[in-house]
Amino acid sequence: MNSDFLKDLEERQLIHQVSSPALADALRNGRLAGYIGFDPSSDSLGVGNLVMLILLMRFQRAGHRPIGVVGGGTGMIGDPSGKTDERSLLSREQTEQNAAGIRKQVERFLDFSGPDGALLVNNAEWLGQLKLLDFLRDIGKHFSVNQMIVRDSVRARLAGREQGISYTEFTYMLLQAYDYLELHDRYGCTLQMGGSDQWGNILSGADLIRRLRGVEAYALTTPLITQADGTKFGKTEAGNVWLDPERTSPYQFYQFWLNAGDRDVVQHLNTFTFLSVRQIAELAREVADAPQQRTAQRMLAEEVTRLVHGPEALLRAERATAMLFNKDADFRQLSEQELREAFLDAPTSRLAPTALGTPDAGLIACVADAGLYPSRGQARKDLPNGSIFVNNVPIRDSNYVLSQADVLAGGFILLRKGKKHYHVLRVAHE
Repeated sequence: MNSDFLKDLEERQLIHQVSSPALADALRNGRLAGYIGFDPSSDSLGVGNLVMLILLMRFQRAGHRPIGVVGGGTGMIGDPSGKTDERSLLSREQTEQNAAGIRKQVERFLDFSGPDGALLVNNAEWLGQLKLLDFLRDIGKHFSVNQMIVRDSVRARLAGREQGISYTEFTYMLLQAYDYLELHDRYGCTLQMGGSDQWGNILSGADLIRRLRGVEAYALTTPLITQADGTKFGKTEAGNVWLDPERTSPYQFYQFWLNAGDRDVVQHLNTFTFLSVRQIAELAREVADAPQQRTAQRMLAEEVTRLVHGPEALLRAERATAMLFNKDADFRQLSEQELREAFLDAPTSRLAPTALGTPDAGLIACVADAGLYPSRGQARKDLPNGSIFVNNVPIRDSNYVLSQADVLAGGFILLRKGKKHYHVLRVAHE
């Protein structure tokens, strides 16, 4: 058994709080079961959830038993932690659908083989069976409202009169604590991990186990991820970065990590990869000595994309990146899948196959109709400057008409204005 779980987290600066110094001895002297919960507010996890998924992986690699809990029950309520407004309640059907999507994603990261393999459970299994009066009598009496209202997740909401917090969200802490108790009784779970915003909820569960079962249970939290420039982690101009390849393609995913700032990349390497601390220190020196090489960013993008999407998707992302950022590249070398992944979020419109070679496929008309230019006149004015591209080739002929020769794999024609304003024409019938 590898007993260096906490040491590894400390070296990577991934520990924010630990409930008791006795946790180190418990990890060293036995095989613990520890859990992390995942909120099904969407049918896909985002890159922020990778912190917790990788934390479970580290826990398992250190010789312990990870438990992933999909919050099909608590998802019906909504966690107030880190929220300034109450979340819209999801229907039972939507919650179940989201929970199923998250379950498929979590399953890719852990080893479930053998009698002591990882576990993945849905708390709707036990929360859905609770009776209100029994719960209030047996569980609610162990919680002090005075203590609950000083928790960060509640206090922040109470501070603003217009925001407030509903009784529904106020009870979330009790339900999460009950999860911990249930997992302790079922699987001997004595450790709950989460982000620092979950500290109060996790402590409540540990305290409930101590009160009702007379044993010590532990809490461990990681720092919340923040970007050096103050922007929210996991956000791009196009929106959230998801683990679902249908929502964020492997190419876009790769680009997200490749674009990490110099002030963020070293901590991202510590948080999101299994590279050794020594390897990361070497990459940190390269960031300091030759930031223009972006060696650390490329390593980060490779490691995380391979982990989440696999080696084949990584190769496609690297190939598309090399092509799309090469002004002389021939886009005909890209496959339909590579093109589809690279331009998943690009504006798209349809061009009928019968229009090819006719005035309806005139380039000036197409770029204006696509919204790349406010008018055909402005497009015609810019054309001689080489500002308009078809499949990475600058066009200066104002009479240019798109033809079958311009159609790439999958029926795509890529129009571009300047360096990065793309529009995808899909040559297809209605």
